[in-house]
Amino acid sequence: MANPLQGHAALVHQLDERGLLSPPWRAVWERTAREPYLPDRVWRQDPDRCRPVTGTVERSALVYADEPVVTQVDDGAEDGPGIATSSNSQPSMVARMLHLLDVHDGQRVLEIGTATGYVAALLSARLGDQWVTSVEIDPFLSAQAERNLAAAGYRPRLVVTDGEHGWPTGAPYDRIIATCALRHIPHELIDQLRPGGVLVAPRVGDFWCGSIVRLVAAEDGSASGPFTGTATYMPMRSHRAPHGARPDTSNPRSRTTAIPPQEAIAPGLALYAGARLPGITLIEGRQDAGLRVWVHDGRGSGAIADADSTVTEFGPRSLWDEVEATWQEWNALKRPPAEDFGLTVTTHSEYLWLRTPSTPVSPLRALESA
Repeated sequence: MANPLQGHAALVHQLDERGLLSPPWRAVWERTAREPYLPDRVWRQDPDRCRPVTGTVERSALVYADEPVVTQVDDGAEDGPGIATSSNSQPSMVARMLHLLDVHDGQRVLEIGTATGYVAALLSARLGDQWVTSVEIDPFLSAQAERNLAAAGYRPRLVVTDGEHGWPTGAPYDRIIATCALRHIPHELIDQLRPGGVLVAPRVGDFWCGSIVRLVAAEDGSASGPFTGTATYMPMRSHRAPHGARPDTSNPRSRTTAIPPQEAIAPGLALYAGARLPGITLIEGRQDAGLRVWVHDGRGSGAIADADSTVTEFGPRSLWDEVEATWQEWNALKRPPAEDFGLTVTTHSEYLWLRTPSTPVSPLRALESA
């Protein structure tokens, strides 16, 4: 078995070789190993569910790999379906988000989602724990993180609360980082940023699994900035997707589509379609024949697109017609990638834009009320 210090050193070297660590951050990562922030019981995310990691060899290989380590399933309940609800995030993703956060000495930082305490430890090592506040909705996880951090000599402010609301008592902050996915950016968080302050968060939509957004707060209370690449994070508990009605499968309709399923999940199209088709959820999966894509509206309509370009629709609404129309628009726009899109959050709403905030992407049709 590899020496754990060698494993940690190799991981940090890999992150540095990829250009993800500035010299100050490299020094922090070198002295902040991941292992002390992991509980005894951990899981690996498999396609269908989480699988317990057993044996020291497998655990060591996972801990020092550039992979997420699941640290809680089913919100801590026993005998659940095995759905991941907290993790120690993929190291390269953590490094990337901290790079985007662009912290400087003397800046006050709020983290949304304490989890194991590892990101709070990295921030404390970089800035000093007196500048770091971290909020966590799960009291058990927060207490566990407090023990992990105290063992390392760090005592940032840890608060048990819903990250949806941030922690206004400690505001204003210079930087806010969310280590869980948000279905929208709560304006309460923008209110807690100084003008010129930065928020970095995974923003997830119904039509896409997630993309990192970097927003800069303005004097007028708004915040705006670009998407900076894909990211898959577990959703904030209060931002979990609602369960809608299952599609009515009593009258299936099949036809051929011009859209290969892999096109439907292209990050640029996914962001664009998410704004144009609010309320439509896309799920990707695998069948023996290859990629399969499901879409549904939670109101009884759905469609399945298979690798052979066959589409089967259900329910009263022809969802795939709308997906095809949006795909044609995206093509006419010369297939902009995800990095060409951005987000603006105002006091009352948020909107996605293409290339500049003055060109918002509006819905193809109004989202009907339930």
